Amino acid sequence: MPNKLGLGIMFRREYPPEKLPAFARRAEALGFDELWVVEDCFYASGIASAATALACTSSLRVGLGIMPAVVRNPVYAAMEIATLARLYPGRFLPGFGHGVADWIRQVGAFPKSQLATLEEVTLTVRRLLAGEQVTFHGQHVQVDDAKLVLPPEQIPPISLGVMGAKSLALAGRSADGVILAEYSSPAYVSWAKEQIAAGKRVDGNQREYRLTVFAFALAGSSAAAARDKLRPMARAALASSDMDSKLAAMGILDQVKNYREGSKLADEASIPDEWIDQMAITGTRQDWQAAIGRYAALNVDTLVLTPLPDAGPDELERFAEHYGMI
Repeated sequence: MPNKLGLGIMFRREYPPEKLPAFARRAEALGFDELWVVEDCFYASGIASAATALACTSSLRVGLGIMPAVVRNPVYAAMEIATLARLYPGRFLPGFGHGVADWIRQVGAFPKSQLATLEEVTLTVRRLLAGEQVTFHGQHVQVDDAKLVLPPEQIPPISLGVMGAKSLALAGRSADGVILAEYSSPAYVSWAKEQIAAGKRVDGNQREYRLTVFAFALAGSSAAAARDKLRPMARAALASSDMDSKLAAMGILDQVKNYREGSKLADEASIPDEWIDQMAITGTRQDWQAAIGRYAALNVDTLVLTPLPDAGPDELERFAEHYGMI
């Protein structure tokens, strides 16, 4: 039997942080299950944003997707997570990830091994949150006899924002959940679940597992109008080899490669409608309900509606009205 799908909303990195308190309170009042903040380099702090949103609300779950593991000392990260978990039991959903490689290089923190760093930080943080005394000497993490004085009574799940097969398998064996970024089609979500399951089998992981999916959302009076607004972003995404695992799962990678080699990606209109319909939540209320239902059928725990970069915080109201919440 499918899980009940939670519905989340993204507070975009472009929004000024002073708009977050009102946004969070309104998201809770409208009935969203979760609010997600981000921590992208040079924008607002993820922990500070999450703490603000939690303090402004009473029941809304607040996710942080994601903290780049390589720039977070695991002891201090565990201290921050534990503090919020004690202040707001059951409401904070922290996430780690690789971070954007160019930004990590820009700040001089790119590791020798992204996979090793992410796994070492994840395992160390989880052990510290569990109240263990931790000594660990790895490629990236160096900790001696560390133990939190005030670990949380209700340990929050640690999710990893990852994309490729190796990273998804790592998340399956090391974490409590996965965050899949925008452009994650239902076919890709199904494939990602297989990679996660393979990782879980490696160490016999029987923990409950959270699956969160971010999805670009665009409310339109017609599916065609919504698709047309999304086409420039879709073209840029399809042009990037970073999307290859997602495109392969959709069964269109070879076709997209032909588009890249030719001139078709220069013509936004040549992008098939069905590709856009699989990569985002677009169109009328009925279109939204059908698209969201496909994620619910895959036992996704939360689908996080993500406004387009040029859309303002008032998308919160538009999304709620379009989906029938008000």
